[in-house]
Amino acid sequence: MISCDELRLLPWSGPDGKPCFLSTDDDSSRLSRLADTLETAYLDQAADVLHHAIELLGLPKPDPVDLREVSADLMEALGQVLRVAESRGQRLP
Repeated sequence: MISCDELRLLPWSGPDGKPCFLSTDDDSSRLSRLADTLETAYLDQAADVLHHAIELLGLPKPDPVDLREVSADLMEALGQVLRVAESRGQRLP
């Protein structure tokens, strides 16, 4: 049986919202590369959202609707980045 330490947490969830895991010893497999690509995209998106939030908060009177939208985007980005961090942390030696 494979232990949780041998499974890679993937950056997406299943249809029921539960985490998805990959069991492979090949870091260059197609699914591993797809997960790496998606993790990079999530990190890039988070940086973009953060930059937008910083600009918005720098305005003298930011629009409340814009603040709500950027807050929702920040929450989503934070969730994605936390999953990436957890996955990468589990793979550290």
